[in-house]
Amino acid sequence: MGQPLVVGVDGSDSSFRAVDWAVEEAARHNLPLRVVYASRWERYEGAGLHQSVERPSGQILADTIVAAAATRASIRDPDLKISTEVLAEDTVTALLDEANEAAMLVVGSRGRGQLKELLLGSVSLALASRAHCPVIVVRGDPAGTAGAHGRILLGVADVSHGTAAVTFAFREAATRHCEIDAVRAWRCPASEAVGRPHGKDSPPHLTWEMRAATELDQALEGSIEENPDVVVSRSAVEGPAHQVLVRRSAAADLLVVGASRRKGHVGLQLGRTAHTALHHSSCPVAVVPHSP
Repeated sequence: MGQPLVVGVDGSDSSFRAVDWAVEEAARHNLPLRVVYASRWERYEGAGLHQSVERPSGQILADTIVAAAATRASIRDPDLKISTEVLAEDTVTALLDEANEAAMLVVGSRGRGQLKELLLGSVSLALASRAHCPVIVVRGDPAGTAGAHGRILLGVADVSHGTAAVTFAFREAATRHCEIDAVRAWRCPASEAVGRPHGKDSPPHLTWEMRAATELDQALEGSIEENPDVVVSRSAVEGPAHQVLVRRSAAADLLVVGASRRKGHVGLQLGRTAHTALHHSSCPVAVVPHSP
């Protein structure tokens, strides 16, 4: 077994759904599962309470949450190697540290705080924006989270942005024995589209579509050679990438997109496509980091 698959829990229904998804993913890749809860109770309760007879309420809550998640995971897969830990850090800091030693990091899309009804929790967004391992945010409809479609949706960016997302998607498809729907979105600049004949494609549109198709072929070439058994459909689709991918996610089990990680940059590093997918996708979203 290699690095663990880490799943962050907070006691919410969303995080327990993430545990269910993480169990299946860990089993597919023969990875140990590490269940982590970030708690800052130690900082607030004080060292003196560690020596008292009764445990602080924060510790009781934390232990209960990780125990419930671990029990849920072991019932789902009794053969899975599972470890748990309560970390005395804020959630984002703790999980970003975990990501440095993880094969992938899995979280739910919403927390249990007062803002849980928002489309995407701030923790999930921060992790997807900053982690240095693939982050999977488990969201979407039951068919997508259950893997009922037999399809991985891959959003293909420029080759110059790296191919980490492509490699990840092919590994997932090979492990799941499912197909890949690889999509490269394109748009013709408005300045070139002026005067387009009614009902016909003008040369500028054909040029941009052919360019997108070529870029798609270049991005997929190496992974197709390395994974000849993976069935791949490829599409150069006109329209904004974030809209195209969200629309097609309704027929996918996992949407895979890339995200740049620039050295020395500590803020959120997430493009519009990934950001929109995390908020609106109908299936779980994997954000795969790459260096420009």
